[in-house]
Amino acid sequence: METGASAARRETEEEERRRRERYSRQMLFAPIGEDGQRKIEAARVAVVGMGALGTVIANHLARAGVGRLRLIDRDYVERSNLQRQMLYDEDDVLQARPKVVAAERRLAMINGDIAIEPVVAHLTASNAEALLADADLVLDGTDNFGTRLLVNDVCFKHGIPFVYGGAVSSSGMTAAFVPGRTSCLRCLLGGGDGAGDTCDTVGVISPIVDIVASLQAVEALKLLVGDEASLRKGLLSMDVWRHGTMDMRLPEPSPACPTCGLRRYPSLNAEDAALPVTLCGRETVQIGGRRSLDLAETRERLSRSCAVTANPYLLRAELPEGERLVVFPDGRVLVQGTEDLARAQSLYDRYIGS
Repeated sequence: METGASAARRETEEEERRRRERYSRQMLFAPIGEDGQRKIEAARVAVVGMGALGTVIANHLARAGVGRLRLIDRDYVERSNLQRQMLYDEDDVLQARPKVVAAERRLAMINGDIAIEPVVAHLTASNAEALLADADLVLDGTDNFGTRLLVNDVCFKHGIPFVYGGAVSSSGMTAAFVPGRTSCLRCLLGGGDGAGDTCDTVGVISPIVDIVASLQAVEALKLLVGDEASLRKGLLSMDVWRHGTMDMRLPEPSPACPTCGLRRYPSLNAEDAALPVTLCGRETVQIGGRRSLDLAETRERLSRSCAVTANPYLLRAELPEGERLVVFPDGRVLVQGTEDLARAQSLYDRYIGS
């Protein structure tokens, strides 16, 4: 008769057999091996932005066995995302699922042995440290340099490696920043704001997204297994349509850099999340969460004058004026149908309250 101890041992052996089967090809790769795989499974990784880059990154890391994945994004799935954001489908659009919720559903079907934490939030100076400071590694899946500089400041303040990536049109670039070993993203930008073309203004093709995000995932695996000697030493940029690549060495850390030199971390002190901001190319203004909102109460109130649809994560209200409000529990509101900040603020005040 089998004892409790022997049953537990048999179950443990079966789990180990399944684990080895799942990751067998990855462990055969000498730079990872058994020890590296254990490190990957013990890691906490945050992916900021679950759009095109973030979905590819998260897919690779979930399949690689990263033990805890925290997925952070403020948005929900729209039809225009399906061309390049690989974890989403048409049902996610119909249900207006937040991207991180839809991603968690898909990734859980890919690897049920890892912990996936979806966070529906707009990353700001007020929440960035709470969301990122306990990570072993942060990967950039964002679409704007303001958020990237915020991530950069958190990572360099807390000594966390940060893998940057960007893709637009048929071009992309990526670099790994390691506090104490490399300069930071702010050094690379030279004080610039990163303004320029975006996917919403000049478009993007899916292959460049897959390539850049896959390169980010490679650098992530190097960092997670401790093979920092193999890290790429510079900023890799490429254009897959015109067959061009360039590898540029990162600048030396600047003593005058407010992040890695002076350690002032300006993005952690300069942001007011409640100020209206236009989302480039989307005819949308976001107004930050001044206070949390009860979706049930807000739905009841808006239903008196608007057509309202809702799910557990957000509600959408079609306004008589022609615009649409998308309301999140954390208090964020998207005013869709205008890029006029004053008009968006007026509609917010009228329907949500000042």
